[in-house]
Amino acid sequence: MFTSPYAPVEIPVQSIFDYLFGDLTDAELDRTAVIDGASGASISYRTLVDQINRVAGALAADGVGPGTVIGLLCPNTPEFTAVFHGILRSGATVTTINSLYTPDDIQRQLDDSGATWLVTVSPLLAGARAAAHAAGISNENIIVLDGEAGHPSLADLLQADAAAPVISIDPATHVAVLPYSSGTTAAPKGVMLSHRNLVANVQQARDLIGVVPDDKVLALLPFYHIYGMTVLLNLAFKQRAALVTMAKFDFVEFLRMIQDHRCSYVFIAPPIAVAVAKHPLVEQYDLSSVHTILSGAAPLDGALAAAVATRLDCRILQGYGMTEVSPVSHLIPIDALHLSRASVGVTVPNMDCKLVSTETGEEIVVPESGVSEPGELLVRGPNVMLGYLNNEQATRETIDADGFLHTGDIATVSAQGEVTIVDRSKELIKYKGYQIAPAELEALLLTHPEIADAAVIGVADADGQEIPKAYVVVVPESAVTAEEVMAYVTERVAPHKKVRAVEFIDAIPKSASGKILRKDLRAQERAAAQ
Repeated sequence: MFTSPYAPVEIPVQSIFDYLFGDLTDAELDRTAVIDGASGASISYRTLVDQINRVAGALAADGVGPGTVIGLLCPNTPEFTAVFHGILRSGATVTTINSLYTPDDIQRQLDDSGATWLVTVSPLLAGARAAAHAAGISNENIIVLDGEAGHPSLADLLQADAAAPVISIDPATHVAVLPYSSGTTAAPKGVMLSHRNLVANVQQARDLIGVVPDDKVLALLPFYHIYGMTVLLNLAFKQRAALVTMAKFDFVEFLRMIQDHRCSYVFIAPPIAVAVAKHPLVEQYDLSSVHTILSGAAPLDGALAAAVATRLDCRILQGYGMTEVSPVSHLIPIDALHLSRASVGVTVPNMDCKLVSTETGEEIVVPESGVSEPGELLVRGPNVMLGYLNNEQATRETIDADGFLHTGDIATVSAQGEVTIVDRSKELIKYKGYQIAPAELEALLLTHPEIADAAVIGVADADGQEIPKAYVVVVPESAVTAEEVMAYVTERVAPHKKVRAVEFIDAIPKSASGKILRKDLRAQERAAAQ
């Protein structure tokens, strides 16, 4: 096993609300907590905490509490921050929903999570309401934050003037959030993260990431994704920094917000790094306030990282994790710039890791010098999920008897503890940081009347980013085109799940048991690229 080069940290036995806001000083209460990046409107920590307590009180007065699951479908706005923590303050569980989801996607998550309430905004209401009604949620339990006739609003919650409830929960076992993850292969599953998981991961990462109170942190990564939830929504608040919210990514707005709000710490995913490194618009904005960029959610190429660092004259860090570990397990600390930008840095405190051979299952020895052989990365610590909701089999397949979570990623470790992800044994596709399960797209493709068989893998586009590509076998005498296949999928999935390349083949490679051999298709792609 190997652990962090940093000393273990104490993890308070507290709810996430008490951990983040319970020790605010008078001076900190008057600091700016959230800035709406579009309008410039801001709220202080004092106002934020008051709103959180009012939301919690209003929900509790309506019978919400421990055991209640509430869906939250909302882009990054100041209102999200108050409602998210207000729900947690009430003792209920939040299941955050991707803002790009179709009504069918939303309904599946509401049904699977057991949600009895849904919180959303008017631009998303049509699809959200259809999904909620299909899941048995009435209009009275659909909160529209910015107001809509026939539904409660955020203003209604804030004006209810009900005291925040006194709740008694065990932070180690009480499920705080239920984000959905495809894990290593299959359809999305509810990841049960406790208050302790969330508290632990902020505590593990805060000193290594290095956000300080004077930072303005650009919040463009979605709060519904565990990356945005932990390192933006929670860690920035714990550090008493100011969050600048960005409801929808637009590159020009991204540059303008950094310039106008003097953002100093920016969290991104690799596709944004490509634009920062290459786009000529960058030269038209003053980005000199940025001192650090941290990339996560998908692998960042070392040369691309260097190009971004040079162009903006800033530090660039990389992190690694999974929804199932809340999510940060490894990162390049702010004081360790000697580490390779192509690596994911070192293990965060309070975690144990090991590499195991994918051939033999044996542990791979950490070398006394140099770099180890590659193996699957296994991690264990207080930030590892409780398990998958209502899916004991998937939980057992992911977390072994010793408490190690099998990441499905292939890594090496150096004698100094530097971890580099070199491959992925899991078949999940990571498109711009979003998870896409190939099996989900394959099942959809097979509903097309002219498709006899299909397989989906991730391939690199011109910028080296992973996109979903479909291999399709058509029925005899079919004249269906690649464009028609892609359009068929586009009409039925969230935008990030779209198939972006199609190749027609005679047969899908499969094992004797009928399992799709995606590794053979990946090998074919590599051969074609050479």
